[in-house]
Amino acid sequence: MTIELLFKIAAVGIVVTILAQVLNQSGREEQAFLISLAGLFIVLSWIIPCISSLFEEIYDLFNL
Repeated sequence: MTIELLFKIAAVGIVVTILAQVLNQSGREEQAFLISLAGLFIVLSWIIPCISSLFEEIYDLFNL
């Protein structure tokens, strides 16, 4: 995992938080929820390959 990935995750978190707050204040809770869900899926799509490579390295380390 690189520092760039952490900065990307932080940026998505900040943008999603701001958008969700704006939408909640304007009474659009459903759209705010969908924005939060989209942000979650974006971050998960970046993190899942890292987790997969971590498990592969652990598998190789213990020679299973």
